[in-house]
Amino acid sequence: MASAGTQEVRFCRTDDGVRIAWARHGSGPPLLIVSCWLSHLQHDWQSPVWRHFLDDLGDVATVVRYDERGFGLSEWDVTDFSLARRLADLETLVDAAGLDRFAVLGMSGGAPVAVAYAHAHPERVSRLVLYGGMAGGGIQQEDEAAEEAFRAMIRAGWARPDPLFRRVFTNAFIPDATEQQMAWMDELQRTSTNTENAVCSRIARHAVDVRELLPGISAPTLVLHAEGDRVAPGWGPRLAAAIPDARLVMLDSRNHVLLADEPAWPVFRHEVAGFLAADRVVVPVDHLSAREREILLLAAEGLDNTAIAERLTLSVRTVERHFQNVYLKLGLSGRTARAAAVCRVLGIDARA
Repeated sequence: MASAGTQEVRFCRTDDGVRIAWARHGSGPPLLIVSCWLSHLQHDWQSPVWRHFLDDLGDVATVVRYDERGFGLSEWDVTDFSLARRLADLETLVDAAGLDRFAVLGMSGGAPVAVAYAHAHPERVSRLVLYGGMAGGGIQQEDEAAEEAFRAMIRAGWARPDPLFRRVFTNAFIPDATEQQMAWMDELQRTSTNTENAVCSRIARHAVDVRELLPGISAPTLVLHAEGDRVAPGWGPRLAAAIPDARLVMLDSRNHVLLADEPAWPVFRHEVAGFLAADRVVVPVDHLSAREREILLLAAEGLDNTAIAERLTLSVRTVERHFQNVYLKLGLSGRTARAAAVCRVLGIDARA
C-alpha cells in the first residue's frame, strides 16, 4: 500500500514565479488529478476522508496530483486565483512532470480547470473523468445574500481553533460522515490555507463559467456525481448532457466527497478503473526519446546513475529525471521499475 513516504514530491515554478508542489505515486497509466481547493499533499495521506482515494486510484494508475497555488505545500503568498491563472499553472505542472498523453480527473472545483485543459489540449488528454464537478460557479441573484454569509463565516472562523464556523462547510461536503471524519475536514480547512486565500479563492471560483467549452470536449468522458450532492447540486446530468458522448453515473450518496465505507465508493472505484483500463496498454519503447533509450541501454550495461551522467556529460539529477519520465511513460513504478524498463528496451519479457 502506498503512503506519504513512497510518493515523490517535487516543486515547479509558474511563469509568474509561484512555487507549485506536485506529487506522484502508484502504478499504471498516468492519471492527472485536478483536485478541489482543500488539499495538502502530505496531510491527505493521514486523512480518513481522502486516503482511500489515494490508495485505490494508485492501484490502477500512476497518479500525479498537486496543491493549487495558495494551498497545501504550494506557495501561499498569491493574489490571482482566476481560471486563466489556474489553467496556466496546470500547463506548467504537466511540462514539469514530463507528461505526454494522459487521463485527467477533475474533482469538485477542479472540474472547470480540467475541462479548460481538455478543451485547449485535446492531443494530450486521453480521457476525462469529472467527479462532483460543475461548469459554472456564478452566483445566482437569489443566492447573493447566502454567499455573503458564507464569506463572512470564512473571515470570522477560518483560522480559529474552534471549528464552529468551519463545520458549516464540512456538513455540506460530507453530511453523512462520522465525527472523526468531520473533525478532520474541519482541521484541513485551516491547515490547507489562510483566511485571505480562502475568501479570494472562493470569490474567483464563483466567477468561473466554462459551459461554452463543454460541446468542444473530444476526449471520452465519464461523469460521476452523487445524487444528494449539496455542493454541486444537479450538475452531473448537465455536464454529461453537454459533453459529446459522455457517460453519466449517478452515485447513491449525499456526500460531495465519497467516504470509504459507503456503498457508493466501490461503484466509483469500479467505474474509474474500468474507464482507465483502455489506457493500460504496453507502450512501445519508440515512444521514448532518443536520450531516454540511450540512458536505458547504458543501464543495461550495468552503469549506475553517476556513471551514466559521466558518460553522457549530464548531471546526476538530469539522469534521474530522465528515468522518472521513462517510468511514467511506460507505466512503471516501485523497486522493479528500472529493471522492467531495461528489459523493455532490450525486448526481453520481464516476467520470464
